[in-house]
Amino acid sequence: MDTIRGNLKSKTIFLFLILISNYLSGQIVHKKKASLLGSPFEIIVVAMDSVEGNQYCDLAINEVKRIENLISDWIPSSQISRVNQNAGIQPIKVDNEVYDLVERAVKVSKLTNGAFDISYASMDKIWKFDGTMKEMPTSDEIKKSVERVGYHKIILDNNHKTIFLKDKGMKLGLGGIGQGYIADKIKFLLQEKGCTSGIVNVSGDINTWGYQLDGKPWTVAIVNPLNKNKVFATFPLIDSAVETSGNYEKYVTFNKKRYSHIIDPRTGYPASGIISVSVFAKQTEIADAIATGVFVLGVEVGLNLINQINGIECIIIDDQGNIHYSKNIDLKQQ
Repeated sequence: MDTIRGNLKSKTIFLFLILISNYLSGQIVHKKKASLLGSPFEIIVVAMDSVEGNQYCDLAINEVKRIENLISDWIPSSQISRVNQNAGIQPIKVDNEVYDLVERAVKVSKLTNGAFDISYASMDKIWKFDGTMKEMPTSDEIKKSVERVGYHKIILDNNHKTIFLKDKGMKLGLGGIGQGYIADKIKFLLQEKGCTSGIVNVSGDINTWGYQLDGKPWTVAIVNPLNKNKVFATFPLIDSAVETSGNYEKYVTFNKKRYSHIIDPRTGYPASGIISVSVFAKQTEIADAIATGVFVLGVEVGLNLINQINGIECIIIDDQGNIHYSKNIDLKQQ
């Protein structure tokens, strides 16, 4: 699992945008790229002119920085860092925004039976995916690595808006939900400021609203990471979001078994059996968190979970290159 900055999830989703160069009712497509949260960031908006387009893009970038300073565990002065620094010591009062995000994250943890867990940051980093790892950790090392992990040890006080981590050494990391949350907040902010159409891509966490200049929806294409040159399906995104988690770049192999850099926070063992999960939802936040959970749960359990949640769909690619998808996916193969 990832932190809010660095070691971000690998992505198998490629954004295919049809950018129309002609004017339609005086509008233009304006886009801006930046390196934020330690990863690529892109915002594309429909605006009246480049001046308005720049204003929208600057608002988006400032929103990223505002939220990062609240929830990044890499920034010592952030509210999440203060919670971590006081683990096992005292509850910390946080802004409603931060409290509500953590509360929602805990609900997803319960939904996935802990396969998604923001206290994963407490894990000892015993797995290495940089090519230096020559043998598996021992079972005792793996068991010990997750002793401080557990969403049930995150104590939330709704009356006082405080967060308390029961055990010393516990840490929260919002990387598995924070990027999606940021994408949602940018969309809401720009709509509030009058931007009628756009697409935000926070390191592969993608959310859209409105339509392109030619009236068509924004479109994404999914590729099989075992054959990156071939698109197997395209999807229109109409006021909706998609997020992909993948392990095709960071993994280790022992005894002919492939172990992902995405660790099961319940056991300390890397997830196996899946190389890519793409989740479609109305909100990027939920797509972000659920994608990680499904990756850890595996194909059968993950699909069963998705099929029980209204408004959420997914595509899973297993480690043999087979494609699995939830019951309401309209798969348009290429």
